Amino acid sequence: MSTAKQVGALEGIRVLDFTQMMLGPLCTQNLADLGADVIKVERPGKGEWIRSMPILGELVGGDGAAFHAFNRNKRSITVNLKAEEGRAALLELAKNCDVVVENYRSGVMDRLGLGYEDFKKVNPKIIYASGNGWGTYSYLAKDNWPGQDLLIQAMSGIMFNTGKKSDAPTACGTAVADFAASQALAIGILGAIVARNTHGVGQKLETNLYSATLAMMGQENFAVLNQDIALERSEAGIASAWNDAPYGSYPTKDGWVCIAMCPLDKLGDILGSEELSKLDSWEERNEAKRLIESLTVAKTTEEWMKQFREQDVWAAPIRNAHEAMQELVDLDSGRLVTMQHPVAGEVKAVGNPITLYGTPVQTKSAAPTVGQHTKEVITEMLGEDTYRKLSEAGAL
Repeated sequence: MSTAKQVGALEGIRVLDFTQMMLGPLCTQNLADLGADVIKVERPGKGEWIRSMPILGELVGGDGAAFHAFNRNKRSITVNLKAEEGRAALLELAKNCDVVVENYRSGVMDRLGLGYEDFKKVNPKIIYASGNGWGTYSYLAKDNWPGQDLLIQAMSGIMFNTGKKSDAPTACGTAVADFAASQALAIGILGAIVARNTHGVGQKLETNLYSATLAMMGQENFAVLNQDIALERSEAGIASAWNDAPYGSYPTKDGWVCIAMCPLDKLGDILGSEELSKLDSWEERNEAKRLIESLTVAKTTEEWMKQFREQDVWAAPIRNAHEAMQELVDLDSGRLVTMQHPVAGEVKAVGNPITLYGTPVQTKSAAPTVGQHTKEVITEMLGEDTYRKLSEAGAL
């Protein structure tokens, strides 16, 4: 067995991280998981404001679950962005950084003197990545619309596509717009790193929640653009506006099961319904959905799943998040990572979904406390004298 030190794919890449909420922090966490040295810049005192946002009324070690979920493997420094000395120190740090990432509203970083042109002056090969709600030049950005996940779901059409036709449009159960944009931003950064290393150029890049969500709905939007159709939800609640029956969720004696794809004649045989076998899966999808719902309540989820697996039906039990996580805990699953937090102690999280066999993804540290690494980073990169002067000036 090799005893060589494991290195991350992005080891040697340093990222100056001005992000907040989910879009930016999840993007930079991906870079940190891949081995980059991510230096998270926070406001002195309370740090990033999402730290204080509880989920279900609770904090973990003084911080919200969302902060923990999107900020592992990073170093935190506190800098007063409104102090001239603080901004100057950040520009000095950038001389030894490869990437700057921010997801403030368009124009905020420029007004602070920390925009792309400011960083480019001190480091021409810097990669400056921005994520926002609507895009810098869109009419929605110019009208100063708030770029928030639920609003993007509403404007993009994804909410209108979800749920029964007679119900109110339904938001997804997690922040899908933020997730889509975070992955797009990370991919853009990786592409820019390759371009810099290959062609010797730095550059600015950008993505936004709205564009990423529209792209995520690629198959639906291609149909709308090219087939002269308007997607409409089914009356009975087929899970997708363009799928035929049985695609959806169904009640059982003790819970729920979802069925993805199965010919109705085959499903009719399994459920014991000649009527179902005679229905057209598209033209009569609402009738098929209601009929299947009336039949699946006869057995438990486990009983149906045993039968479905034996008959090669694409189906799965519908579980809540607690059930899904408890299974991973019980299995001691590699999908979970365990970390030590300075305040909360041992914490668990879902690990990075990427597996690199030559340069493994590593979990080195839990999300940092506010300014946990300020002295370490400033002293390491700018020297002890600079750290002392910045502290005395109230810039940290």
